[in-house]
Amino acid sequence: MGNNGNFWVLFVFLWLCFQAQASNSQTQNCNSKDLKALEDFMKGLESGISEWGSNVPSYCCNWVGVTCSSSTDSSRRVVGLELGFRRLKGSLSESLAGLDQIRLLNLSNNLFIGKLTSNLFNLQNLEVLDLSNNGFSGLLPLEIDLPSLQHLDISENLLEGAINTGICKKLNQVQILNLSMNHFFGNVPLGFGNCTSLQYLSLNSNYLSGTLPPDLFLLAKLRRLYLQDNMISGSLSDGIRNLTNLLELDISSNNISGSIPNVFDSLKQLERFSVHSNKLLGGLPISLSNTPTLNYLNLGQNSLGGPLNLNCSAMASLTSLDIGSNNFHGPIFDVLSSCKKLRSINLAANYINSSIPKSFMNLKALSSLSLSNTSLHNISTAFRVLQKFRKLTTLVLSANFYKEELPSEGSLNLCSLKTLIIANCGLTGSIPTWLSKSTNLLLLDLSWNQLGGMIPHSLGELKYLYYLDLSNNSLSGEMPRSLTTLDGLISENISSGPSLDFPLFRTHGQHPWLYKQIGSFPRTLNLMNNMLTGPIWPEFGKLKRLQVLDLSFNFLNGTIQSELSRIIYLEHLDLSHNNLSGTIPGSLVNLNFLSTFSVAYNQLSGMIPTGGQFLTFTLSSFEGNKNLCGPLINLSCFSDNAPILDSQKARKTFTLSGLPFGVGAAVGFALSVTICYVSGWVFPQ
Repeated sequence: MGNNGNFWVLFVFLWLCFQAQASNSQTQNCNSKDLKALEDFMKGLESGISEWGSNVPSYCCNWVGVTCSSSTDSSRRVVGLELGFRRLKGSLSESLAGLDQIRLLNLSNNLFIGKLTSNLFNLQNLEVLDLSNNGFSGLLPLEIDLPSLQHLDISENLLEGAINTGICKKLNQVQILNLSMNHFFGNVPLGFGNCTSLQYLSLNSNYLSGTLPPDLFLLAKLRRLYLQDNMISGSLSDGIRNLTNLLELDISSNNISGSIPNVFDSLKQLERFSVHSNKLLGGLPISLSNTPTLNYLNLGQNSLGGPLNLNCSAMASLTSLDIGSNNFHGPIFDVLSSCKKLRSINLAANYINSSIPKSFMNLKALSSLSLSNTSLHNISTAFRVLQKFRKLTTLVLSANFYKEELPSEGSLNLCSLKTLIIANCGLTGSIPTWLSKSTNLLLLDLSWNQLGGMIPHSLGELKYLYYLDLSNNSLSGEMPRSLTTLDGLISENISSGPSLDFPLFRTHGQHPWLYKQIGSFPRTLNLMNNMLTGPIWPEFGKLKRLQVLDLSFNFLNGTIQSELSRIIYLEHLDLSHNNLSGTIPGSLVNLNFLSTFSVAYNQLSGMIPTGGQFLTFTLSSFEGNKNLCGPLINLSCFSDNAPILDSQKARKTFTLSGLPFGVGAAVGFALSVTICYVSGWVFPQ
């Protein structure tokens, strides 16, 4: 038994040694030079990386974000470093240059600051370098020697100066080059033609100017070219025809002039073309109107004109079309009725001057439509046609149907709508009850019309509604209490709404906006400039997600409810030009996001609250209330609701009168004389 016992002890010992060796093979030491480079890098961070070095320090291949080679040697090399979205702070250490075997370096979406170090660009085996969305400043280093690099992304930083295209002589394998969203300026330089392997080039959202260099159009492998949001001028070169592999071209929001070249028959793979917000003239070239692969076409905000000669039979892939703010005219509806895959259409600010024909119902896939300011007429016919679109979520019809009556027939039903804007039309009639059938509505704008009657109680049943603008109408009666139950203004769990291929503009009012995501709109209840009466319901305090509340220029009465201080996200509160009385609740100083506020021209009294955001408001927010007092208007308050002047003015204006005072004064004087006489203090006995 003793020998057997020793045998099993020896067996267990050998088994444990074998397991330790196997475990060591899985957690081999990383190269000592790489380990030092990583440790030096971590020293340059303000907060460090808690998961690094927590086990055996030399096993850096097990650290989070670190990838090592699959070598069977005892010392593995670090080939990848991915630390994005960890909110790291600090500057990049030049010691990273010690990682000479690294192939992937992804440090995007952190808070690195400072300048890009030159040694960082000497990693001979580096294939991917992502430093996007940090705080790097200064110039793009000239000493970039990364012969293996295929992907370089330094977008969303603070880099400035001219772009040095000399990097293309050393980056001859780079396929993805993203320099967007920095502060680069000067002309778009020559030299990109040397980056012969480029498939993706993004220079958008900088301050680049000048004309496009000719060698840019020699990049035969280029598939995506983004130049939008700069100051590039000149005309579009015919050289675009050489980019035969191009899938996407975006040169929008620049100063491009001239006409669109007729070269699109060479771009047989082009899917997206955007040149909106430039100075282009002329009509659509025939080759563009017949591009079969194109699914997104944005020509908006130019000076293009003539008939819209799209060949929908050839453009079988077209799903999104934006020609808004141009000079197109003619039978546009008839042309588009055969583009059956269209999901998004923006025709705003062109000249259509017709009603919507029944043939338009062929567009079964349509989900977003803007026809504002196109001289449309016959709103009743328009709604009878548009209710057939079961996928329609966004409808903009503003600045049309001048002084027509908003249809009220109960049979109408636009059940899929999430956004409905019919503003600035001068429409008559009342707010229709059929709107309550649009139970998915998020945004409703009927402002700047001539609608009368009361606000329907049924609007409060639109539980997702978080933007309601009924301002500048002739609505009367009390505000329905149902508006205080809108879940869209109470709950945090609100749908973001549809994403649009075209922007929505609003230029009138105090809060102009331009949004492409419906969910970006401020949560709003705007009933200003109507003839509403009655109180401000205390239940408005339940709308804690509300950001804009404008009830100005009405005939509201009663007091300002202290419950309004519960609307914790409120940024704009305007109750001016009403008949409100009482005091301004002191609890309103707790509205920490309040940036604009007015109760001017009411019948308010008492002290103006001090503290919080009220320290930033001027006298104009309170003028027209003769019984208000407080430091802001240099009028001190004897009590919360009794304004008085200062003491010097009080002495000048304080007067005593009346019969009771005269009798009391005479009696008091006679009594005083008698007492003094008897006491011998004034007259000796």
